[in-house]
Amino acid sequence: MDSYNSLSDFLKEFYIPTYVLSPESETPAPTISPPESPVLVFINSKSGGQLGGELLLTYRSLLNDNQVFDLGVETPDKVLRRIYLNLERLKDDDLACHIRDKLKIIVAGGDGTAGWLLGVVCDLKLSHPPPIATVPLGTGNNLPFAFGWGKKNPGTDRASVELFLDKVLKAKEMKIDNWHILMRMKAPKEGPCDPLAPLELPHSLHAFHRVSPTDELNREGYHTFRGGFWNYFSLGMDAQISYAFHSERKLHPEKFKNQLVNQSTYVKLGCTQGWFCASLFHPASRNIAQLAKVKIANKNGQWHDLHIPHSIRSIVCLNLPSFSGGLNPWGTPNPRKQRDRDLTPPFVDDGFIEVVGFRNAWHGLVLLAPNGHGTRLAQANRVRFEFRKGAADHTFMRMDGEPWKQPLPMDDETVMVEISHLGQVNMLATHDCRSRSMYDPSTPRHQEEYDDNEDDSVAEEGEEYRKFGAADTFKIPDEGQLINKSKGRASRRN
Repeated sequence: MDSYNSLSDFLKEFYIPTYVLSPESETPAPTISPPESPVLVFINSKSGGQLGGELLLTYRSLLNDNQVFDLGVETPDKVLRRIYLNLERLKDDDLACHIRDKLKIIVAGGDGTAGWLLGVVCDLKLSHPPPIATVPLGTGNNLPFAFGWGKKNPGTDRASVELFLDKVLKAKEMKIDNWHILMRMKAPKEGPCDPLAPLELPHSLHAFHRVSPTDELNREGYHTFRGGFWNYFSLGMDAQISYAFHSERKLHPEKFKNQLVNQSTYVKLGCTQGWFCASLFHPASRNIAQLAKVKIANKNGQWHDLHIPHSIRSIVCLNLPSFSGGLNPWGTPNPRKQRDRDLTPPFVDDGFIEVVGFRNAWHGLVLLAPNGHGTRLAQANRVRFEFRKGAADHTFMRMDGEPWKQPLPMDDETVMVEISHLGQVNMLATHDCRSRSMYDPSTPRHQEEYDDNEDDSVAEEGEEYRKFGAADTFKIPDEGQLINKSKGRASRRN
């Protein structure tokens, strides 16, 4: 109680008393004012060099220690499960109900860490899912940048943290689409059956045998991976550069404590991997058209083949207007060609994903120019990649900043990756953020600036989807929902 009384009136707007956070605590005296913007803070203390640890100490010095969590010590699914079960226990307590209804989450880390939190909130199916603000502590920081939180690592002093909290207090809520990804490959006839060892997969991509009795996505004799993303899925040479960067950082973490150094190292790896001279150093057999057959589902749900120009070495399925450190590969199409190709403005909550191709790093650099963009291939609510034997023995994939090396068929079989729209999650956004909602009255419907150099090289939910795929919550049977929306009560997962 003394710690609460010592807080400034501003910090009291974010404070959560311990009894709300922990079932072991006693109910305090009713003199605590209902906070306007109660927050749970999750920090990856290993992100941003020493910045994550410093930020953790600052938040704990300003708020209740018990509302600030180190993701290296406790996973977010366990924390949120415990807190929401306690909130259900306190459903007759006015202050606890107010906090539940007003609750927000702050997550500090890279894009992978932010995606982890988003996946957990999605999986838990909370009756009042809190919106999420992201503090940029990674290298790319695409998620924070897309919603107005910046892309440079933040200050960790008291003034910087209070400035960020003030933005959280004034932020608007914005729904964004989340995307289910299904990857299926044939189980080997010999050798180990579990492909997890050679595949260092992202947090939100997991191997499963069966999710429910009605699950038709898994097949006998195949490995099935499922998960999801919010920002992008990419395939090809850009993911290869990202994989080289992450591998180097894993071997020598002491060299990657500075954001500017990280970004320059990324560019150097792009040079050594041949991304800038791809026509000379990148075998044509690894171009997307040779690697995979790509299909998309149109607005009516009908599948058709997507033509991929033979020069395309990287393909990006983009949900947010931020990629590779804040660039927007889709840009703003010429209104006439936008109409002729039946394209729509790229809203983050419209159920469609933008598919963009790149020839090499020089092609990617046009994004730095006014109205620069990649090769716009399509907009779709489902995308399918089918890889067959012959082109290469592996490729590289990346999902929300986390890359992996993906083996491709060696026999007469197919590796299939399918992306489909799943649902939505709540984000916190500043009022001048670059992401656009189709339901936000402040979002401009007609953009006056547009690109007049359109690339003309382009031709023409069942039960098994209910889990999105973050952390251990993905493995919990569906009947164990934490909070039943219709009944409004908690039930423990078995």
